[in-house]
Amino acid sequence: MNKLNFNPELDLMLERVVDVPRELIWQAWTTREKLMPWFCPLPWKTIECEIDLRPGGKFYTVMQSPEGQRFPNTGCYLEIIKNERLTWTNALEPNFRPAKQPEASPGHECAEFLMTATILLEMHEKGTKYTAYVQHSNAVNRKRHEDMGFKEGWSACLDQLVAMIKNKN
Repeated sequence: MNKLNFNPELDLMLERVVDVPRELIWQAWTTREKLMPWFCPLPWKTIECEIDLRPGGKFYTVMQSPEGQRFPNTGCYLEIIKNERLTWTNALEPNFRPAKQPEASPGHECAEFLMTATILLEMHEKGTKYTAYVQHSNAVNRKRHEDMGFKEGWSACLDQLVAMIKNKN
């Protein structure tokens, strides 16, 4: 599998081994109905989702805060290798069109910076080695994302994903 060139000044990464098959993790990332229950840390919810799983395809979600605020996110898939690697960005809109500059969004600062995210799924004797890798255009945005709780938030989502898989089987 292609490894990513991690730059600690610009990138964030979460790596864990989870005891569920990578094929089920892949399905949870690429199927609307399976993504919505776990995609943002509770008590937040994902209330809308559109997945056009092809390079240039749309990856769209709407997250809702506990207070009922709605935060839409639009991205573009860049790379899709079934059960192995999924890459998308909010720097591009569907069909590889340049994204508009993000606007200030109180309560949803993650929408204010551009990023590219990759999920790597590798077979492991205990299940799946899961790597979430997020690239930022500059150190300021990387730090903002880290300070917003990247590690805690993405870890909570992974825990929710694993729990969902285990509860369905």
